Order: sequence, then structure tokens, then C-alpha cells
Amino acid sequence: MKKVRDWLWLFPSEKGSSLMSSWFLSLDNVPVLIDCPKVTEEVINDLKELSGGICPNVVLTNRDAHHEASILNRKLGWPLIVQEQEAYLLPHVENLVTFSEELILSSGARILWTPGPTPGSCVLHVPLPWNVLFCGRLLTPGSNVQISPIRTRSTFHWTMYQESLLKLRNWLPREQSPLLASGEKLHLLNDEKLLPWIAWKPSEE
Repeated sequence: MKKVRDWLWLFPSEKGSSLMSSWFLSLDNVPVLIDCPKVTEEVINDLKELSGGICPNVVLTNRDAHHEASILNRKLGWPLIVQEQEAYLLPHVENLVTFSEELILSSGARILWTPGPTPGSCVLHVPLPWNVLFCGRLLTPGSNVQISPIRTRSTFHWTMYQESLLKLRNWLPREQSPLLASGEKLHLLNDEKLLPWIAWKPSEE
């Protein structure tokens, strides 16, 4: 676990792991866990300490985070939020929250469906004073100064991916240029782990 801000912690995935990195966001009322780290006794203890007895929302930005999240749900009972296209992958989770296009949490954080990397991919934006876009696998760092959409063998639908990027730009508040928090390849970044808005570069394809 790495503290990135007074209100933000990172659970990095191991280099070469298929798991995504996870972010824990301490908001004014209900904290948010974005994706799920590998569940170990140490991670469970860290999450309990961070949550301070409050039941956080667990937002899954794509299906690659589901397995560990289902384990976490059994151990802690925290609700999972997932886009409806991928809800069928979590059949035994009782407190499962689904959404179609967009969802606004009680904290003011907003979730947007951005299919492309997977059918149910989504992003989460927390407004000012935090102003961070958690983009899962929609945007992937290439260096400390660049983050881009990347087409891989596991990409679900590239045209849909491009449409989601345009939808995302139109959805974000125009007066805000949020910091960018990815869910993968964070080992390429320095200790800051957050990239400025201007680091978002278009795909070369």
C-alpha cells in the first residue's frame, strides 16, 4: 500500500501480473475502492484501517478485477458496483449494484460506462477539490509524460473504444482538467503515480 495523497492510497499490482492496480479514495462520507487488489490478510487489514468502520463502495472498472473483488465481498461484505454488461460474471454477490450508462455516488463521484477494453468497462471521476479521473484500462501510461488508449489482444472492441474516449471527453466538466489515475503499468511512473491531463495522448492507430 502506498500513500499518494492524504486522501488517496494505491495498492499496486506486481509487474507482469494480470491483476490491476487498485486505488482507495477517502471521501467526505463514503470511501471508494476502485478495482480490487489481490486479497491477502495484510490487504484486508489495510482496507479495514483505511475504511475506519465505514462500508466503502467498490467500483470495478472492468471484468479483470472481478475475481479478487468477489473474494473481498465474501470476507468484508462491501458492495460491488459494476456496469450491467458484466454483472453476470458475479452471480453469487448479493449486494451487487449495477448501472447502465452513468451512476452518481452519494459522495458526488460519477461513473461512466466506457466500453471498449471490455464490454462493461467504466471510469470514475471525483470532482473538485479532488478532481481525479480513475480510468482503469481505458488509458495506459507509457511514461511519466504520456498516457494513451492501447489496443491489445484482449481488447473487446476497438471502434467502441474510440467512441468511448470521445464520449468521456464530452462528459467531463469543461472547466476541469483532472489528474489521471490508471489501473495498469504504474511501475513505469515515478512516485507521483498520477499524470496531468495534458499527458493524455491519442492512440497512434
